[in-house]
Amino acid sequence: MAAILSVSGSPSPTSRTARLLRHLDDHLRRQGHDVTSLEVRTLPPDALLGADFRHPAIVEVTALFEQADGVVIGTPVYKAAYSGLLKSLLDLLPQYALTGKTVLPLATGGSTAHVLAIDYALRPVLSSMGASHIVPGWFTLDKDITVGDDEALTIAPGSAEALAEVTDRFSTVLSNRTAVLAATE
Repeated sequence: MAAILSVSGSPSPTSRTARLLRHLDDHLRRQGHDVTSLEVRTLPPDALLGADFRHPAIVEVTALFEQADGVVIGTPVYKAAYSGLLKSLLDLLPQYALTGKTVLPLATGGSTAHVLAIDYALRPVLSSMGASHIVPGWFTLDKDITVGDDEALTIAPGSAEALAEVTDRFSTVLSNRTAVLAATE
Protein backbone atom coordinates (compact mmCIF):
# COMPACT_ATOMS: atom_id res chain seq x y z
CA MET A 1 0.00 0.00 0.00
CA ALA A 2 0.96 3.65 0.25
CA ALA A 3 3.38 5.49 2.51
CA ILE A 4 1.55 8.26 4.37
CA LEU A 5 2.94 11.13 6.41
CA SER A 6 0.41 12.42 8.95
CA VAL A 7 1.29 15.91 10.16
CA SER A 8 -0.23 17.63 13.18
CA GLY A 9 0.27 21.38 13.18
CA SER A 10 -1.07 21.88 16.69
CA PRO A 11 1.17 23.55 19.28
CA SER A 12 -0.67 21.91 22.19
CA PRO A 13 0.54 18.69 23.85
CA THR A 14 -3.11 17.85 24.70
CA SER A 15 -4.37 18.72 21.24
CA ARG A 16 -7.70 17.39 20.00
CA THR A 17 -6.32 17.88 16.49
CA ALA A 18 -3.38 15.56 17.13
CA ARG A 19 -5.59 12.99 18.86
CA LEU A 20 -7.98 13.05 15.92
CA LEU A 21 -5.10 12.56 13.48
CA ARG A 22 -3.68 9.64 15.45
CA HIS A 23 -7.16 8.06 15.39
CA LEU A 24 -7.27 8.47 11.60
CA ASP A 25 -3.69 7.14 11.34
CA ASP A 26 -4.88 3.92 12.98
CA HIS A 27 -7.78 3.75 10.53
CA LEU A 28 -5.37 4.11 7.59
CA ARG A 29 -3.01 1.48 9.04
CA ARG A 30 -5.91 -0.98 9.29
CA GLN A 31 -6.40 -0.39 5.56
CA GLY A 32 -2.82 -1.52 4.98
CA HIS A 33 -1.00 1.82 4.66
CA ASP A 34 2.37 2.57 6.21
CA VAL A 35 1.71 5.70 8.30
CA THR A 36 4.37 7.92 9.87
CA SER A 37 3.05 10.42 12.43
CA LEU A 38 4.66 13.82 12.85
CA GLU A 39 3.91 16.35 15.58
CA VAL A 40 5.38 19.65 14.36
CA ARG A 41 5.50 20.89 17.98
CA THR A 42 8.21 18.31 18.70
CA LEU A 43 10.62 19.87 16.20
CA PRO A 44 13.31 22.21 17.57
CA PRO A 45 11.82 25.71 17.92
CA ASP A 46 15.13 27.33 17.02
CA ALA A 47 15.15 25.47 13.69
CA LEU A 48 11.55 26.43 12.91
CA LEU A 49 11.75 30.06 13.99
CA GLY A 50 15.27 30.60 12.70
CA ALA A 51 14.44 29.09 9.29
CA ASP A 52 17.35 26.67 9.63
CA PHE A 53 16.88 24.56 6.49
CA ARG A 54 20.03 22.59 7.28
CA HIS A 55 19.09 21.61 10.84
CA PRO A 56 19.18 17.79 11.06
CA ALA A 57 15.55 17.64 12.26
CA ILE A 58 14.37 19.74 9.31
CA VAL A 59 16.44 17.68 6.87
CA GLU A 60 14.85 14.53 8.33
CA VAL A 61 11.32 15.93 8.04
CA THR A 62 11.99 17.01 4.45
CA ALA A 63 13.01 13.42 3.70
CA LEU A 64 9.76 12.15 5.25
CA PHE A 65 7.80 14.38 2.86
CA GLU A 66 9.88 13.14 -0.09
CA GLN A 67 9.24 9.48 0.80
CA ALA A 68 5.48 9.84 1.29
CA ASP A 69 2.93 8.97 -1.36
CA GLY A 70 0.28 10.82 0.58
CA VAL A 71 0.20 13.48 3.28
CA VAL A 72 -2.48 14.17 5.86
CA ILE A 73 -2.21 17.74 7.16
CA GLY A 74 -4.15 18.51 10.34
CA THR A 75 -4.36 21.87 12.03
CA PRO A 76 -6.38 23.76 14.57
CA VAL A 77 -7.85 26.95 13.18
CA TYR A 78 -6.71 30.17 14.81
CA LYS A 79 -7.93 33.56 13.56
CA ALA A 80 -9.53 31.93 10.48
CA ALA A 81 -6.28 30.28 9.33
CA TYR A 82 -4.13 27.24 9.92
CA SER A 83 -1.65 27.36 12.80
CA GLY A 84 1.50 29.46 12.70
CA LEU A 85 3.41 26.37 13.80
CA LEU A 86 2.30 24.53 10.66
CA LYS A 87 3.15 27.61 8.58
CA SER A 88 6.69 27.66 10.00
CA LEU A 89 7.21 24.06 8.87
CA LEU A 90 5.67 24.54 5.43
CA ASP A 91 7.91 27.57 4.91
CA LEU A 92 11.01 25.42 5.52
CA LEU A 93 10.09 22.72 3.03
CA PRO A 94 11.24 22.92 -0.58
CA GLN A 95 8.90 24.93 -2.82
CA TYR A 96 7.51 21.80 -4.50
CA ALA A 97 7.68 19.40 -1.56
CA LEU A 98 4.19 18.07 -2.31
CA THR A 99 4.75 17.38 -6.02
CA GLY A 100 3.15 14.07 -6.92
CA LYS A 101 1.53 13.73 -3.49
CA THR A 102 -2.09 13.16 -2.62
CA VAL A 103 -3.03 15.40 0.29
CA LEU A 104 -5.88 15.25 2.81
CA PRO A 105 -6.36 18.55 4.68
CA LEU A 106 -8.13 18.44 8.04
CA ALA A 107 -8.92 21.20 10.51
CA THR A 108 -10.46 21.57 13.93
CA GLY A 109 -11.95 24.65 15.52
CA GLY A 110 -14.40 26.06 17.98
CA SER A 111 -16.92 27.50 15.55
CA THR A 112 -18.41 26.78 12.16
CA ALA A 113 -17.37 30.35 11.30
CA HIS A 114 -13.95 28.82 10.52
CA VAL A 115 -15.14 25.98 8.30
CA LEU A 116 -13.76 27.61 5.14
CA ALA A 117 -10.22 27.88 6.55
CA ILE A 118 -9.28 24.70 4.69
CA ASP A 119 -10.36 26.04 1.32
CA TYR A 120 -9.30 29.66 1.69
CA ALA A 121 -6.16 29.42 3.83
CA LEU A 122 -4.66 25.92 3.63
CA ARG A 123 -5.60 24.56 0.19
CA PRO A 124 -3.89 27.38 -1.79
CA VAL A 125 -0.60 26.79 0.05
CA LEU A 126 -0.78 23.02 -0.50
CA SER A 127 -1.55 23.61 -4.16
CA SER A 128 1.37 26.03 -4.55
CA MET A 129 3.64 23.33 -3.12
CA GLY A 130 2.77 21.06 -6.04
CA ALA A 131 0.24 18.63 -4.56
CA SER A 132 -1.02 16.52 -7.44
CA HIS A 133 -4.37 15.82 -5.80
CA ILE A 134 -5.88 17.53 -2.77
CA VAL A 135 -8.87 15.46 -1.78
CA PRO A 136 -11.80 17.18 -0.10
CA GLY A 137 -10.92 17.72 3.53
CA TRP A 138 -13.00 18.04 6.65
CA PHE A 139 -13.47 20.58 9.43
CA THR A 140 -14.37 19.10 12.83
CA LEU A 141 -15.79 21.16 15.65
CA ASP A 142 -13.86 20.93 18.92
CA LYS A 143 -17.05 20.01 20.75
CA ASP A 144 -17.33 16.89 18.54
CA ILE A 145 -14.01 15.54 19.86
CA THR A 146 -13.89 14.41 23.48
CA VAL A 147 -11.25 12.59 25.48
CA GLY A 148 -12.35 10.48 28.42
CA ASP A 149 -10.62 10.02 31.75
CA ASP A 150 -9.20 6.80 30.30
CA GLU A 151 -7.74 8.82 27.37
CA ALA A 152 -10.20 7.19 24.96
CA LEU A 153 -11.17 9.41 22.04
CA THR A 154 -14.83 9.85 21.19
CA ILE A 155 -15.98 11.58 18.03
CA ALA A 156 -19.60 12.67 17.63
CA PRO A 157 -21.40 10.29 15.25
CA GLY A 158 -21.97 12.79 12.41
CA SER A 159 -18.36 13.94 12.46
CA ALA A 160 -17.07 10.38 12.81
CA GLU A 161 -19.03 9.33 9.73
CA ALA A 162 -17.81 12.29 7.68
CA LEU A 163 -14.19 11.78 8.77
CA ALA A 164 -14.35 8.09 7.86
CA GLU A 165 -15.72 9.03 4.44
CA VAL A 166 -13.00 11.57 3.62
CA THR A 167 -10.29 9.28 5.01
CA ASP A 168 -11.58 6.34 2.97
CA ARG A 169 -11.67 8.53 -0.16
CA PHE A 170 -8.05 9.56 0.50
CA SER A 171 -7.09 5.91 1.02
CA THR A 172 -8.79 4.85 -2.22
CA VAL A 173 -7.09 7.58 -4.24
CA LEU A 174 -3.72 6.60 -2.78
CA SER A 175 -4.27 2.89 -3.39
CA ASN A 176 -5.28 3.51 -7.00
CA ARG A 177 -2.34 5.84 -7.58
CA THR A 178 0.11 3.37 -6.03
CA ALA A 179 -1.26 0.55 -8.19
CA VAL A 180 -0.91 2.61 -11.37
CA LEU A 181 2.65 3.66 -10.50
CA ALA A 182 3.59 0.03 -9.71
CA ALA A 183 2.16 -1.13 -13.04
CA THR A 184 4.29 1.39 -14.95
CA GLU A 185 7.58 0.43 -13.29
